[in-house]
Amino acid sequence: MMFRAVLCVLALGMTSAFQAPARSASGWTRTTPLKSMAVDTQQGQQVFGANRPGAPGPDADSTILVQGGSLRTWSYRSPLVEQVQVVLSTEGRPLDADIELWHGPDNTPCKMRVYVENGQLRPFSAVIDTPRGPNTVAIRNIGQLEFPFAANVYANDVEDPSPDCAAASATIQGGALRTYPFDTMVDSVEVLLKTDGRPLNARIELLQGPNNNKQVIELYTEDGFDRPFFCILETPGSGNVVRIVNTAPVEFPMTAGVVPHSINQDTGDGLVLGGDVVIGGDLGW
Repeated sequence: MMFRAVLCVLALGMTSAFQAPARSASGWTRTTPLKSMAVDTQQGQQVFGANRPGAPGPDADSTILVQGGSLRTWSYRSPLVEQVQVVLSTEGRPLDADIELWHGPDNTPCKMRVYVENGQLRPFSAVIDTPRGPNTVAIRNIGQLEFPFAANVYANDVEDPSPDCAAASATIQGGALRTYPFDTMVDSVEVLLKTDGRPLNARIELLQGPNNNKQVIELYTEDGFDRPFFCILETPGSGNVVRIVNTAPVEFPMTAGVVPHSINQDTGDGLVLGGDVVIGGDLGW
């Protein structure tokens, strides 16, 4: 008897588990909802669309932490991707990186060396042209293990130089340099370098004070017309000067355009000329 009772209980449980669909006026309906399979296996959360890790676009989820001495690559097989934007930042520590564009075996049409004193105050942001895919962007952290940085490479919503930047282009002969001082109100600066089809070799420096390099970019481009260089330099504080050096011989001139990108109109509010300044000793003299 006990065995028969156990069998009856099991049978009733199995029949209740498989409920028939409910019938409504319009037809049959499902009683149990369907579960989505878009689940992040690392965090156990559902991710959809642009919030999915690795999705294209400037999302926080696509940022990768590059440890010191390691290499990360971003490959784009579609020939429709003609530009990518590279953004590097730290939590306040120095940033030292090598960035290369690989186009085919043993072909590096663009490469640069980047140094930033403070990657949080002055993050690196540059646009690399990638015509005729497939292309691969390789970023190597050449700093020590104690200096990681966050890297993000995306092909959507890439920033383009302003018309003022293209119109302000001036020729810099090989071996020559040109400086561009900026006011305190300028928060960021656009830099556009290109040639007439010859190779491009240049060094971009952001100075704040005498010989005080806050950011340095050493650039090589195989064809400055097909692959021009465009970047945005953050210039917080006062006394910022952008220095462009054409490191190529005199046979390889280039054109450079450097204009303000964003201006903070509230920088000078609340300042009083000569206020709270005591010259020559105590206030009662």
